[in-house]
Amino acid sequence: MKIVNLLFLLTMCFWGNLEPKEKKTLIDMDEERFNQQIENVKKMSASVAYNSKIAFFIDMKIKSGKNRFFVYDLVNNTVIDEGLVANGSGSETCIKGELKFSNEPNSNCTSLGRYAICKAYRGIFGKAYVLKGLDPTNNNAIKRMIVLHSYSAVPEGEQDHYIALSHGCPMVSETFFKRLEKIIDTSKSNILLNIYY
Repeated sequence: MKIVNLLFLLTMCFWGNLEPKEKKTLIDMDEERFNQQIENVKKMSASVAYNSKIAFFIDMKIKSGKNRFFVYDLVNNTVIDEGLVANGSGSETCIKGELKFSNEPNSNCTSLGRYAICKAYRGIFGKAYVLKGLDPTNNNAIKRMIVLHSYSAVPEGEQDHYIALSHGCPMVSETFFKRLEKIIDTSKSNILLNIYY
């Protein structure tokens, strides 16, 4: 009987001193994901000749009717602008809000990974920027003609329903594109764009 009581006492002392682990909210988890992406971009921009002050991030976990394209100040660690961005039609699944991704030509999918925003050119959507994929998940970007461009069907403000789809390009509103254009065109080095999920 004494042994049973002793075991019970030891068990209570051990479990009684454990504090419950703090649960993370969805917001905390998203912030943690975002911070990991920022660190990856900061490392890359420090080691290679990319813009080390500004980077663009697209969080594909956020539904397309909400702002999910973020212009980030890497020095002051703040979001300085944000807007809507379309995903590729091939990324849509039967479940709204759940996306799939591909680097394959003709997939019409969004490709995840880091991109260098390169030279501008005039195409069917007007001015657009060539995107060079820097990861194995997006290294077919140039072959697939994945570019950053605007499109009139992409609304300016957030809404409750999903927005227009692209052929895999990050496609933004004309107004937001003008704001991005000023940043890109005045940058002395290529800006990194990171699309993550």
